[in-house]
Amino acid sequence: MTKIIFATGNKDKLREIKEILSDCDVDIMSMKEAGINVDIVEDGKTFEDNALIKARAIAAHTDAIVLADDSGLEIDYLNKEPGVYLIERLDGVPKEKRTARFVCAIAAVLPDGKELVTRQTMEGYIGWEIAGTNGFGYDPIFYLDEYGCSSAELTPQQKNAI
Repeated sequence: MTKIIFATGNKDKLREIKEILSDCDVDIMSMKEAGINVDIVEDGKTFEDNALIKARAIAAHTDAIVLADDSGLEIDYLNKEPGVYLIERLDGVPKEKRTARFVCAIAAVLPDGKELVTRQTMEGYIGWEIAGTNGFGYDPIFYLDEYGCSSAELTPQQKNAI
């Protein structure tokens, strides 16, 4: 079985990754489970930069495949900035100006040193209230028109498919 170390300390993120890759013949573990405890400074200028920074930092301590991600929201009205008080910062802003995307960049560092990076987005908008109990992070305020709900109201299977 192929061993993959995912560079995260976030249990929810690790759970999602394990669910997404459950049909693959791989053993996925966190860096902590792999016995790797390093401080990683995410000082890149893009999601892709930060994903690679994390993957390289962990790859320096193992001969396993390493995956890392960097993800977050880009809110158009706020010049692509996220924020802790997003709903309050968008008070009075109409739906057509609340457009946003959830961005996820994934980096892989392979045992031979080869590096791979990909970036995908989920388009939506910032809602007016928190809704849903599935997911974590920004999921309760990030709404998807095609589903008519927040990403925290999707089933784990629906969210993972996206």
